[in-house]
Amino acid sequence: MKLLRRARRRAPDYGPDSTDAVLLAAVAAGQTHALEILHRRHATWLRARLRYRCSDPDQLDAALQETFLAVWRNAGSFTPRPGDTDAGAWLWTIAIRQLISQLRKRANHWISDSDADYETIGDASAEDTVLLNIEHGPLGAALHSLSPELRSAIQATVLDGLTVREAAQILQIPEGTVKTRVMRAKARLREALT
Repeated sequence: MKLLRRARRRAPDYGPDSTDAVLLAAVAAGQTHALEILHRRHATWLRARLRYRCSDPDQLDAALQETFLAVWRNAGSFTPRPGDTDAGAWLWTIAIRQLISQLRKRANHWISDSDADYETIGDASAEDTVLLNIEHGPLGAALHSLSPELRSAIQATVLDGLTVREAAQILQIPEGTVKTRVMRAKARLREALT
């Protein structure tokens, strides 16, 4: 508690109107209030986008909590591109990875159960079943056969559901390159799966 009080007593060089980059720098310096501002600014839209990928509110809560815990721990690793002060793409990358991690934990729990059978897996949501099949089925093998560049483009746009623009920001490549890599990846996946 003392640390929290001391952090709030210091005169912050940021405020609610500060850019994400400024807030993340303050978080990296241990300013909890800056993390609160980031949470208020981004948690709602992150939850809304994650809800498209998982309908379980407990999984969503856990993923969001882990997201902002990761932000607290790694705020210093955020490096905005020149002229870009929004951390939305960076936060989304963390959030979707945390959600996938939560879903994998639950899927691994089903798989490691000694009484696991098709009835147990039948209780899984459709998305969990798809994720299991992607990771452990023929599609997973086909994905792993792609080059890292093609695999990252297809994962960002198809599996993570990012727009081409968001994927380009995360992968730090032009939007046209993302489109080309996705097109090539889809063609190679079609070949591998037929």
